[in-house]
Amino acid sequence: MVTQKDIDRINELARKQKTVGLTDEEKAEQKELRVKYINGFKASLESQLKGITIINPDGSKHKVKKKDENSCS
Repeated sequence: MVTQKDIDRINELARKQKTVGLTDEEKAEQKELRVKYINGFKASLESQLKGITIINPDGSKHKVKKKDENSCS
């Protein structure tokens, strides 16, 4: 789970990158924090989608299913 402290650090590193640049250690930290943030975002979105029920015009209901990664469109 991403904390406010993590988000603040991501923003701090982004500002520093734009002004004076980052050291190799800071770049690695920034990458780790971004991956942690993105994974947390994906987990949150997936959780929300699992709670959605589609109601068809005929009144039938079904849950949203995770799409097969190999299928198109």
